[in-house]
Amino acid sequence: MSSTASTQSGQTAQRLTLVEAIQDGLYTEMAQDDSVVVLGEDVGKNGGVFRATDQLYEEFGGDRVIDTPLAEAGIIGASVGLAQTGMKPVPEMQFMGFMYPAFDQIVSHAARLRSRSQGQYSVPMVIRAPYGGGIRAPEHHSESKEAFFVHEPGLKVVSPSTPYDAKGLLAASIHDPDPVIFLEPKLIYRAFREDVPTKPYDVSLSEAAVRREGNDISVYTWGAMTRPALIAAENLSQSHGIEAEVIDLRTLSPLDIETITDSFKKTGRAAIVHEAPKTGGLGAEIATTIQEEAIVHQEAPIKRIAGFDAPMPLHSLEDYYLPQAVRIQDGIRETVDF
Repeated sequence: MSSTASTQSGQTAQRLTLVEAIQDGLYTEMAQDDSVVVLGEDVGKNGGVFRATDQLYEEFGGDRVIDTPLAEAGIIGASVGLAQTGMKPVPEMQFMGFMYPAFDQIVSHAARLRSRSQGQYSVPMVIRAPYGGGIRAPEHHSESKEAFFVHEPGLKVVSPSTPYDAKGLLAASIHDPDPVIFLEPKLIYRAFREDVPTKPYDVSLSEAAVRREGNDISVYTWGAMTRPALIAAENLSQSHGIEAEVIDLRTLSPLDIETITDSFKKTGRAAIVHEAPKTGGLGAEIATTIQEEAIVHQEAPIKRIAGFDAPMPLHSLEDYYLPQAVRIQDGIRETVDF
């Protein structure tokens, strides 16, 4: 763990990577709430495949940091049961591509119990899953299928892009009475550091973040795509005088419709960046929301800059598949020049 420092507000902070912020968030919540338990494959003694649960087993023991069999349906099914007995389970799916065996437990049980019981029961659980490409992983290890879960009523879906947000969004997810799919962009797990307060704090599950202000076009993105979107925006500002406003959604369900539409009303143009396949992706929902809420402000067709309608390719083609800054720049220029 990194050394401590003080923020501008005088609060004690640590310079953490995103994965360290998640580990710190889990530690903080477990230390102040005995009902929070972590479970999953290799999360205990091994500290998780990405070390997101490192040191938790030593601190809290095997009753609260539980190594499970390789059975995703069992992990989520057990977590639903734990949530009904007063616990706040935080199950880990080692990779998003491993969630499919647990899909029935997630959408048929976790997401629907509040509705099925007419509000008598809820499922306070957070399903953590590393997701996305760019790390040269084998097949099924680089999925970006957030749209599956955004489509399901009863689930909240979250994807942080910074260490500060990772800790605060994780805390807010654990405090939420309903199930949250917490998607962790593993491409940026260790890409950079920033100050993360040591004290507990929440980041709202209903507010997007304006990462960069601009007047020419609104760029909507989340997770690992936030960084290349910001790079593209800075490059275009310097080379073409195009000032893009970059919106990091943070919470994919529910969407912060007010921030999305307020930005579009200012710029009149939009580009949506995500690494998931283009067809049926969340970008289509955002574009439709803009059309419904702010079409009278539209100056150009809305551009989707996304992954291709194909499985994530292996290794040598992975960078070509992902929206890089150059491809994002081209999409923004096309929209601005329309």
